[in-house]
Amino acid sequence: MRRKLAAGNWKMNGLRADLAELENLPQDQGVDVLICLPTTLIPAARDLPLAIGGQDCHAATHGAHTGDISAPMLVDAGATYVLTGHSERRSDHGETDADVAAKSKAAHETGLITIICIGETLAIRAAGTTLDIIDGQLAKSVPDCATAENTLIAYEPVWAIGTGKVPSTDQIAEVHAHIHARLAERFSDGADFGILYGGSVKSSNAAEIFAVPHVTGALVGGASLKAADFAPIVTALAAS
Repeated sequence: MRRKLAAGNWKMNGLRADLAELENLPQDQGVDVLICLPTTLIPAARDLPLAIGGQDCHAATHGAHTGDISAPMLVDAGATYVLTGHSERRSDHGETDADVAAKSKAAHETGLITIICIGETLAIRAAGTTLDIIDGQLAKSVPDCATAENTLIAYEPVWAIGTGKVPSTDQIAEVHAHIHARLAERFSDGADFGILYGGSVKSSNAAEIFAVPHVTGALVGGASLKAADFAPIVTALAAS
């Protein structure tokens, strides 16, 4: 099984001076540490002792796609991971499950490890159809070429991202167990896929979340911007 992963997503934040924060993160604790940076910062961070990822990629390797970045470009800049399907990409840019699958396939073909994000809105949670939506996103966003080596799934309830609201551990456990079961049904190595939790993860709740079965790490937003906030999450994951 893949090692546990503490992944940070800086989103549209950070200048070169802010990379100094990454030098203060814990090292050699038996878990992998990843920061998904704005593309402008990837080359400057490529020699740091942690994994670096992009936040999105285009499904094409090149072409007339102004403002986009391809998977080969991310690799060339120094990335080894990429996020696809983050809820903010789905909502802000209208990305569909099919778009996410195409981007993930392109990332795999370029050798990038892909973190495919899925999750429900508050309305879906209230309607009691969360697992149905998760099923659809898994079926349509995860390409057939996915393996435990090139893919992780990040469960991020949309209503918990950046809001301070966190699902109960029972809710997290239900969804992670469901994802695990569906992956095991579909892929020969599906039981070995890493499944991250994301959504208002912080030092005060990290240990409780990491104790939930089938949670093999976290995708962290705001708390990954400062080493003082992210380091305790890494330490909690190592201790889990």
